[in-house]
Amino acid sequence: MQDNRTARPGCPRRRRRLHPDNAEVAGYSLTTAVILYRLPDYPSLLQTYVWQDYDLHPRFPRLRHFLEFWSRNLDGKLFCVTVAHRRLIAPAVWQAGRGEPSVH
Repeated sequence: MQDNRTARPGCPRRRRRLHPDNAEVAGYSLTTAVILYRLPDYPSLLQTYVWQDYDLHPRFPRLRHFLEFWSRNLDGKLFCVTVAHRRLIAPAVWQAGRGEPSVH
């Protein structure tokens, strides 16, 4: 089936969201950024914004793109960004059991 829709000029192309199953195969990890920024009207006060998406570690291109958008278009000046990431498929935690199982 062919998609006959055309993009309108000036409209950004919608980015496809990654499903967690496909993201891990492509090397993505779940990335969370806690962003502290200054309120435009009260620069001595800080506000928190939490951003979360699937992104490529260690360069984080999606997060960088979002922060560039923020700097260009929003009034709140960035103060601090803390980033955490977690691979979607991690090794299981294995612990040896103590004692002996008994079957009756």
